[in-house]
Amino acid sequence: MNLDLQGRHALVCGGSQGIGRAAAIELAQLGADVTVLARLHDTLQAVVDGLPKTHAAQTHDLVVADANDTPAYAAAIAACVRARPVQILVNNSGGPPGGPAHSAKVEDYTNAFRQHLLANQSALQAVLPGMRAAGFGRVVNVISTSVKEPIDNLGVSNTVRAAVAGWAKTCSRELAPCGITVNNVLPGFTQTQRLTGLIAANAKKSGQSEDDVARSLLAAVPVGRFADAAEVAAVVAFLCTPAAAYVNGVSIAVDGGRTHALS
Repeated sequence: MNLDLQGRHALVCGGSQGIGRAAAIELAQLGADVTVLARLHDTLQAVVDGLPKTHAAQTHDLVVADANDTPAYAAAIAACVRARPVQILVNNSGGPPGGPAHSAKVEDYTNAFRQHLLANQSALQAVLPGMRAAGFGRVVNVISTSVKEPIDNLGVSNTVRAAVAGWAKTCSRELAPCGITVNNVLPGFTQTQRLTGLIAANAKKSGQSEDDVARSLLAAVPVGRFADAAEVAAVVAFLCTPAAAYVNGVSIAVDGGRTHALS
């Protein structure tokens, strides 16, 4: 199985923590040069300093940008690409706050749309010339199992994640003739700051303890535990390899079997 990414440049958005950071580590272990992107320079520098190097020519870097500022985000990625073309793009960003769909403010939807779909589109347009020139491109979007089954009390997230999935499926068909694949990874309950925040918010709203809320979530997971970020990242990394060249336009749940949907 060809998992070698030596000579490829990967841009991992949301790479300062959680699944993004874990994906950066996995890609570096496969030989890729990795650039991590997020808002905080010092946090990113710590990630870069800790990324593995599997060969002498391997280098890692960082880009400071905020997905909520679309023009600046696009400009930062364009500058990164001018320095070195990108062949692997991992779109990843923190989820919107919880709450019902019907009571969310209009700006909650526009903010989430900007942070996710518009950021992804900006990143894709910036990296596409390099992917086309290489005849090789991998785009992996870290979304949510909500694109298969909406999650209670995550109305804005359910809506915007579904929009990203539709965008990705469309792009997968458009870009396949160029040797570029576009796929989605759908994490289930994963041990990240996002999950910790959701558990705390649900506990506050329900009056339950955080342990009780966590246990109620785990009751729906057949394997009986939360995922480690590295387990999700391993699937992200595989989709970026030459071995995954014929996997295109799919949404893969990494959720311990929690999702009931067949596809």
